[in-house]
Amino acid sequence: MRRDVAAIAAMLAQETLVGHGDSADPADFPLYLTAFDRIAASPNDTLYVAVRAGEIVGTFQTTLIVALTGKGASSFIIKAVHTRSDMRGNGIGQVMMTHAIAQARAEGATMVQLMSNADRIDAHRFYERLGFVASHVGFKMNLA
Repeated sequence: MRRDVAAIAAMLAQETLVGHGDSADPADFPLYLTAFDRIAASPNDTLYVAVRAGEIVGTFQTTLIVALTGKGASSFIIKAVHTRSDMRGNGIGQVMMTHAIAQARAEGATMVQLMSNADRIDAHRFYERLGFVASHVGFKMNLA
């Protein structure tokens, strides 16, 4: 929900390993609201939050992509997976990924995909335990 955006931004800003330049600065808040509104308006995108004891402790978002390859197969992309740093190791990531995979199945997706920064070795082990396989090489180009 839109009211959760400030808490999500603050949680993302705590990332120190491979931060994305996120910020808890109130001056940046309109940027997060604009992004939230775009996600909320998209029929193929969903933003999720994990809540424990009334506090936001995790987040991820998904996108369903239908392609002509694979006879019209659809892929369920999981992005921006984040568990609050003080809550890691408590099963929150497992619950979020289990939910994401169930949603992918409900949408009829034939594949679930995600990318993880090459420096996030612990995250890679976590995804592999869940059954993900590092099968492709990813490329990106920053435009900003």
